[in-house]
Amino acid sequence: MAGRPSIPTNSSALIAIIADEDTVTGFLLAGVGNVDLRKKTNYLIVDNKTTVKQIEDAFKEFTTREDIAIVLISQYVANMIRFLVDSYNKPVPAILEIPSKDHPYDPAHDSVLSRVKYLFSTESVASDRR
Repeated sequence: MAGRPSIPTNSSALIAIIADEDTVTGFLLAGVGNVDLRKKTNYLIVDNKTTVKQIEDAFKEFTTREDIAIVLISQYVANMIRFLVDSYNKPVPAILEIPSKDHPYDPAHDSVLSRVKYLFSTESVASDRR
C-alpha cells in the first residue's frame, strides 16, 4: 500500500520509554529494554537532574529511529516538551502518554486523546450531513 508508513516486519520493533526511574525500571523488568552495539538505549530515565534539552533530544532520537514502533512517555514529562509532542504527527512510532506513580493521568493534556476526540466529533458531524 503506497503512502502508508512501514512498521518493521521482523521481531526488531522496539518500545522506547521516557519516564521516571520507577516506571522505566518496571518496563525494563518486563523486557522492554535494549542496548545496541553503539551503546544506545531505548529509554531515558528522567529525574530532577535531567534537563529539558536531554528530554527533547531523546524524544527526537526515539521518533526518528526506524527500529522503534511505540514511544511511551510519562505525561508529566510530555508536559515539559508539550510543543514537540503536540507537533508530532506521524503514525509510527506511535506516541502514548502514560501516568506515573507520583503524577496522575490528566486526559485534558493527552494529545492523542485530543486528536481522537476531534476525529470522532468531525466524523459525527459529517455522518449527520448524509
